[in-house]
Amino acid sequence: MKFVTVGLLAAIAALGAWGAIGCAAVQAAAPSSAGATAESLLPAAPRASGEIISTQDLGRILADGGPLMIAIAGCSFLVVTFVLERAISLRRGRVIPKPFVRRFLEQLRAGDLDRPQALALCEASGSPVAMVFAGAVHKWGRPGVEIEQAAIDQGERVTNHLRRYLRVFYGVATVGPLLGLMGTVLGMIQTFNVIATHDALGRAELLAGGIAKALLNTAGGLAVAIPASIVYVFFLGRVDRLVVEIDALAQEVVHLISAEELQEQQAAAGKPHAKPTREAA
Repeated sequence: MKFVTVGLLAAIAALGAWGAIGCAAVQAAAPSSAGATAESLLPAAPRASGEIISTQDLGRILADGGPLMIAIAGCSFLVVTFVLERAISLRRGRVIPKPFVRRFLEQLRAGDLDRPQALALCEASGSPVAMVFAGAVHKWGRPGVEIEQAAIDQGERVTNHLRRYLRVFYGVATVGPLLGLMGTVLGMIQTFNVIATHDALGRAELLAGGIAKALLNTAGGLAVAIPASIVYVFFLGRVDRLVVEIDALAQEVVHLISAEELQEQQAAAGKPHAKPTREAA
C-alpha cells in the first residue's frame, strides 16, 4: 500500500509538471501577429448566464482551470480516500478493544495467566494494544525496568504503524497550494500575452480566460490544502491520545508481570520465588 501511495503522489506531480510544460508550450507557440484574433488565445466569451468563472459545474471548473486543476483534483481524491481509511483504522475499539483489555488485566491480577497463555491471548487479538502487551509479556518475570523498555520499544513500532499515511495529508497540504500557484502564474502569463498582442485594455472579455484560470487554480489549491491540513492535525491528535492510553495500560501490565511483583505475590502465598527461565530471557 505504501508503494501505491508513493506512485499516486508521483503521478500527480508528473501530471502537474506535464500540464505546466504543455501550457507553456502552447503559450510560446501562440500567434503574435497583429492579425491574430483573441479567440485563438482565450476560451469562449462569457456565457449567456453572465457567469464568467464557473463555481458550480465541476466539468467546467476542470476545463477552465487546465491540466493543473486535474492534478489538484487528484490530490483531493487522495485526501478523501485516506480520510476514510484512517477513520476506520484509528477507531478506538479497533486500536484498544475494551473486552480484550478488561479480560487480560483481570486474569493477570487474579494470577490466572502464565507467559504462554498471555502471549496466545495477545496474538489472538492482534490489536495495537495487544502488540504492546506482547512485547512486555516476552520479558515475563524479568526486572520491571527491562520489561518497561521492551514495552517502550514495541510501543514505538506500534506508534509508527498508527501514524502511517498521515504524511499523505501533509504532502497534499504542501503540494496543493504549489500546484495552485503554478496554475495562477500560467493564467497570468496567458492574460499578459493577450494584453501584449491585442488591444485588450478595457475589454474584459479578452482577459477573462487567463484571469479565470489563475483564480480557479488558486481556489482549487487552497480548497484541497486546507481540509488536508485539518485532517492531518485531527488524526495526529487522535494517534497521540491513543498512544498515551496504550502507554498507561502497558505500565499496569509491566507492574503485574515484573519480577518484583511476582516475588511479592509468591511471598504472600508462602511459595519460593521461581527464577526467570531461559525462555523468558
